[in-house]
Amino acid sequence: MLILRNPRREDIPPLKVKALADTGSVYLIIPERVRRRLELDEESQKEITLADGGRRSVPYVGPIQTRFKNRVAFVGAIVMGDEVLLGAIPREDMDLVVIPLERRVDINPKHPHVAASYAR
Repeated sequence: MLILRNPRREDIPPLKVKALADTGSVYLIIPERVRRRLELDEESQKEITLADGGRRSVPYVGPIQTRFKNRVAFVGAIVMGDEVLLGAIPREDMDLVVIPLERRVDINPKHPHVAASYAR
């Protein structure tokens, strides 16, 4: 379970969602109903390339706090589709790994207590 929260609005309760790890996506992707529920502000538009090669402009919202187990990240999200997709930016920020054989995401076993990253 992924927990999403609008850090600008303490009065709005966090939202628990099922998310799919999308290894082909860079961003956190949320449906419009999640954006409305968390009252996330549109900051700009992003032009994205879809899997079929088509391009479209989509709302970019945020900030949005994402939590998974003992990990947290503050990211922007693009709004499209009907499910939450966890792209590379939030996965890297929370130091999560994809375990394809088990069809799940988990914290990096090399860093179980705190997220680790490179800053070179």
